[in-house]
Amino acid sequence: MSFAHSQHEALFALEQDGYFGRFGGSFIPEILHSTLEELKQAFVNVCLQPEFWRDYVEIMQTYSCRPTPITHLANLSKVVGGAQIYMKREDLNHTGAHKANNVMGQGLLVQRMGKKRVIAETGAGQHGVATATMAARMGFDCTIYMGAVDVERQRPNVFWMEQMGAEVIPVTDGTATLKDAINEAFRDWANSMDETHYALGTACGPHPFPLMVSYFQSITGIEAREQILKQAGKLPDRIFACVGGGSNAMGIFSGFLNDEAVELVGIEAGGDGLDTERHASRLTDSGSSTGVAQGYKTYFLQNDEGQMRETHSVAAGLDYIGVSPILSHLHDVNRARFEAATDSEVVDALRMLMRHEGIIAALESAHAVAGALREAATMKPDEVILINLSGRGDKDIFTIADALGDERWQQFLKERANQ
Repeated sequence: MSFAHSQHEALFALEQDGYFGRFGGSFIPEILHSTLEELKQAFVNVCLQPEFWRDYVEIMQTYSCRPTPITHLANLSKVVGGAQIYMKREDLNHTGAHKANNVMGQGLLVQRMGKKRVIAETGAGQHGVATATMAARMGFDCTIYMGAVDVERQRPNVFWMEQMGAEVIPVTDGTATLKDAINEAFRDWANSMDETHYALGTACGPHPFPLMVSYFQSITGIEAREQILKQAGKLPDRIFACVGGGSNAMGIFSGFLNDEAVELVGIEAGGDGLDTERHASRLTDSGSSTGVAQGYKTYFLQNDEGQMRETHSVAAGLDYIGVSPILSHLHDVNRARFEAATDSEVVDALRMLMRHEGIIAALESAHAVAGALREAATMKPDEVILINLSGRGDKDIFTIADALGDERWQQFLKERANQ
């Protein structure tokens, strides 16, 4: 049995009839039932076939620059003190983030199902770019739903999606962010399911999406386990990943599920602080509760009447009311620990990473960096931290410049807004 196969079995062992403990399920309109059954069967028929995984790995190696490396952050480790800090470089993956891992895998499934159109939601824009890339490569029509707020703060990604032939539809409902984009994508799918596949971008939604997305993202953790053993000579003591929906966290965590001595740490969006209403922390906010929305059961930020609360994060990709049911389960069984990083902590961490290592992280990924830096100094010099850098920060240039208080960029942004 290959190591990848054993890790996939550990992942699949978490699932029971579409649930992960008490989370998950498939709460969908009857009209979508047959479509999800078709998708589930297509996935089940190939997911444990070694030849399918080999085909998937080959396309990721020849098209998407895998395996991505691990970088020892020697300078930052010295500045912070304590543990040695390593970083899995998903920012070097094609399209600049971990998102390509999932969409290329789903693209292979779409080909097998014979469908000709793909739709997707996106928050930070990275999943939208990755889906547009996959559609161009594999010859699918493509529509991307994106909250109108995110369209404005992620304008560079919108440009690239459109250049690759995707139609980008701004969503103005609700808070005009990620949850609203997901709602619109589901509406489209319900009306076009015969020829359309919904390439959901994170490990959320109705079964089989959480398991399927985690399966394709597990390539990150499978690579990382072998790499860190070779470079550091041991398994990491702690692994840090940012947590929005949960796909990059599940990707890196999946390579270490059987390694009980490795602590898995997810860092959520603390926004302006957990003592305010302006954050997106589902697993670290005592005010979150179990609910059902967008086809699945998990922890949501909702009020006493079950209505979803507004969320906030400096990072568009973490600005979401729910979280992967798999991560909710890992939280409840104490296999993973979850913390939050505020917007200001994230900006400080990003500045340190740029100044000491020359690496520009996405704002989403910088949450993991902030969490790791906060804990590294409390650890011993022979201990090892591994951060999953899920994406690069090109897309965030305007937001980062504004957050850093660069007067020249702020003037540029003001002039741009008045055009």
